[in-house]
Amino acid sequence: MLSRKNGMPLWRQIYLKIEADVTSGVFEPGQKLPSESEFTNLFSVNRHTIRRAMGALTDDGLVRVERGRGAFVREPVINYPVSSRTRFSENLTRQHRAPGNVLLMAVDTEADVAVAEALDIKEGEIVTRITSAGEADGRRVSYSNSFFPRTLFPGIVRIFREFGSVTRTLSHFGVDDYSRKRTRIISRMPTKEEAGELHQPKSRPVLITESINVDETGTPVEFGICLFASDWVQILVEPS
Repeated sequence: MLSRKNGMPLWRQIYLKIEADVTSGVFEPGQKLPSESEFTNLFSVNRHTIRRAMGALTDDGLVRVERGRGAFVREPVINYPVSSRTRFSENLTRQHRAPGNVLLMAVDTEADVAVAEALDIKEGEIVTRITSAGEADGRRVSYSNSFFPRTLFPGIVRIFREFGSVTRTLSHFGVDDYSRKRTRIISRMPTKEEAGELHQPKSRPVLITESINVDETGTPVEFGICLFASDWVQILVEPS
């Protein structure tokens, strides 16, 4: 299967063979690839050669490696539109992805300067912070902290836990529609905690949206800071 006489490094030949199998559909998006030891036996090479080939495939975006689980064919990235009406579940459903939301933590806390300014409340006023993780087809793609004025939404944690959706939760409190007043998009390296929640290496950047949602009267109802796994999500800014 491999030639040791054509001058091409063995790892490169393995790379091209796996690349061809991925592009031709032998290995489908999301499919788990053979293990390192299985590839070693298949190609009759040492582990170092396989690791170099897999490293190159990973760097080129054809393969993703999950610690403790193995290597998988990378699925297409998720296009995440940001507009005046940005809805996590709707964005994923339109792309035939199954949305999910996992409540990680909920606490009442005092609004700092940034939160108070975003929600148009006094610094130190009590807000409810909901920390959650967004999923697409069962895969973690986002990690967010959402801040809600407690005076407007008493008991919001119980409702969010029941619905698992910001839109449905706000609707429960009479906010049947809301729009995006402002979105700021930045990129930085994640903290150890953030990388762990996104199931990604700490050395990989994250995309961040800082957003303010308002109701039909213009009253701020949510300030959100959402981190996206940059190898899974690309943000599209759409005109309102």
